[in-house]
Amino acid sequence: MNYRDISARLVEYRRQIADLRDKMCKARAAAEPEEVPDYVFTNSHGSVRLSELFGDKPDLIVIHNMGSSCPHCTLWADGFNGIYDHLADRAAFVVSSPDAPDTQKRFAASRGWRFPMVSHNGTTFAADMGYRSEDGGWLPGVSVFRRELGRILRVSDTGFNPGDDFCALWHLFDLLPGGAGDWQAKFRYD
Repeated sequence: MNYRDISARLVEYRRQIADLRDKMCKARAAAEPEEVPDYVFTNSHGSVRLSELFGDKPDLIVIHNMGSSCPHCTLWADGFNGIYDHLADRAAFVVSSPDAPDTQKRFAASRGWRFPMVSHNGTTFAADMGYRSEDGGWLPGVSVFRRELGRILRVSDTGFNPGDDFCALWHLFDLLPGGAGDWQAKFRYD
């Protein structure tokens, strides 16, 4: 097929994707929220409760990050850093990882990250939210919480994978001949 015919077909696929997103949003809105405990994390200032992470916002986005040893989680966090001000204007936002607060602080400084971080090390938070693998490793993703009538409710969550909607890089690579090819995320590129 020629370029223009394929472009027209792709426009139709994008419309179908938009329709599916709309269906997903409606399904998510119909789900009964799940009440969760007021977990206690640590950060560079000491202990902090999940309820405190909301600040003055009713909604909280918590990124489940595998920590400083994962280049893919670093890739996602680098992207969140760029849109952090926009996110924080609408909802509270924090990245949670198993790394100790001092490790988080050093790593965040080396990446220029501006968002708050907490350590879930020593808690059941990641496992309870479904972000612990069967072999005991960590899994990446996001959970969204709402604070309502003195309760903390998880209203949605989803995992992260290469090619997902939470990292624009993959979609730009999709436009290249051969897509991402054998490209792999790294901490630094020479």
